[in-house]
Amino acid sequence: MPPSLADQRIVVTGSTGLIGTRLVAELARAGAQVVRAVRRPVSDPHGELFWDPEAGKIDAGQLEGADAVVHLAGENIAGGRWTAAFKQRIRDSRVNGTRLLSEAIAGLNDKPRTFVCASAIGYYGDREDEVLTEQSAAADDFLAQVCREWEAACQPARDAGVRVANIRTGVVLSPHGGALKKMLTPFKLGLGGRLGNGRQYMSWVALDDVVEAIGFILATPAVAGPVNLTAPNSATNLDFTKILGRVLSRPTVFPMPAFAARLAFGEAADALLLSSTRVLPQALSAAGYQFRYPELEPALRHLLQR
Repeated sequence: MPPSLADQRIVVTGSTGLIGTRLVAELARAGAQVVRAVRRPVSDPHGELFWDPEAGKIDAGQLEGADAVVHLAGENIAGGRWTAAFKQRIRDSRVNGTRLLSEAIAGLNDKPRTFVCASAIGYYGDREDEVLTEQSAAADDFLAQVCREWEAACQPARDAGVRVANIRTGVVLSPHGGALKKMLTPFKLGLGGRLGNGRQYMSWVALDDVVEAIGFILATPAVAGPVNLTAPNSATNLDFTKILGRVLSRPTVFPMPAFAARLAFGEAADALLLSSTRVLPQALSAAGYQFRYPELEPALRHLLQR
């Protein structure tokens, strides 16, 4: 974490999630005062802020004087089959919570300088092998629509003069959660294999780089607007499968056909498993961020201690 974050007061939503847990620990280690947004009665008035995005409630007074807000909260898109009700929860948890925070920030007398808000590379949709940067157009599918509305909900803070960065995060790799954790058991049993034809690009990023990049954005005033948070070297699903098998010293000979993925996961299969998104972190690279793990195999060996 940049030393300039020491003594800064930084509010974090989604602090118990995969990214938030690690981010809070690293910010505290860097000397920042972290205030966690919680949905229960506050037990630590110096370290917690009450909010209830579903009810549209937030203790805006606790935001007063904060140096930055990092907004990571949102329904897990892989947390269930995409029924109409679940898709509505995905959208509402992102758009409504972001708008609540953004409007609260805009109404403060002593506003934070920076608002870092999560987004996702779902913004770009299924694009085969097209190389995508922050200037690439949005798709028109469900996730892309959610991402567009999610980012647009930050506008009140932007209009109030706050620097807003929308981090379009790729597949976050960690053995403690997310896609990699789900893959480990079948792969360790020798049951791993490509998904569909395996040619779809997967834009991944190690959890270490997600946390470091957020710190970099907080400390770098020139970074604003959409920011792709993916490693510079995407991998096809077939390459990812082979590399993970090599790292684990296991065969990868059990493919999952596309139809089987759709039977198992419904609409989410096309969006999360079979779509191809080849994303470059152009804004971060231009600003001087150096990825710790730009290549997949060293990243997996580090994460899995192999």
